[in-house]
Amino acid sequence: MSTVQAVDRALDVLEALAGQGGEAGLSEIAAQTGLPYGTIHRLLRTLLARGYVRQESDKRYALGGALVRLGGTAERMVAVWAQPYLSRMVELSGETANLAVLEGDFVVYVAQVPSPRRLRMFAEVGRRVLPHSTAVGKVLMADRGDGEVAALIERTGMPRRTANTITDLGSMLAELEAVRRRGYALDLGEEELGVHCLAVPVRDGGRVIGAISVSGPSERIDALDRETLARDMSGVAAEFGRELGPDRQV
Repeated sequence: MSTVQAVDRALDVLEALAGQGGEAGLSEIAAQTGLPYGTIHRLLRTLLARGYVRQESDKRYALGGALVRLGGTAERMVAVWAQPYLSRMVELSGETANLAVLEGDFVVYVAQVPSPRRLRMFAEVGRRVLPHSTAVGKVLMADRGDGEVAALIERTGMPRRTANTITDLGSMLAELEAVRRRGYALDLGEEELGVHCLAVPVRDGGRVIGAISVSGPSERIDALDRETLARDMSGVAAEFGRELGPDRQV
């Protein structure tokens, strides 16, 4: 598929800003994108004029307000596309399925299909939480390097949600390495006591762009065959990622 170089590069700049928590200096953008400073300056002038980037008082660049309109519309569309895949997750587990993304330093739940059971878990669509205490947050952080994770945690802290919450950086980095190795993440009562979750990544090519989880009462989640569930969920998430990916037919 042919691409327009200027558009590619402008998107590289926006993704570099997003990867730095929404704000970065010129040298950080250059390091992320590999683009020459002059090219970055020209792209930023256009993005600034259109409101997709703003310049802070310290001369650093940040994502601009014009992205809010696009982001809100895109989230609504992704939520619609996600419904059949989340429904399949419910069929696999019998539990509530959620789709979440990382926006800045926060996990945001963007879609949900509830369990048909009377006792079931809910994460309100639109809810924002810190990533360290959730399975979806661990999946989303695991796609980033240790340095980027450490910078994120330095900004947000690691407040204790329950007695099970991981609250130190070293333990979290070890946990994320385990997530990368096995391909799924767990929340074993770390966000809410008595609630367990299992999450897998949604990939657009090589990048993790979201996470899908199933959550329910701890005794029901623990009774499931974890490895089989994770494998089956990963297959469904891969199908969803292909629908969202750049190779989707238009």
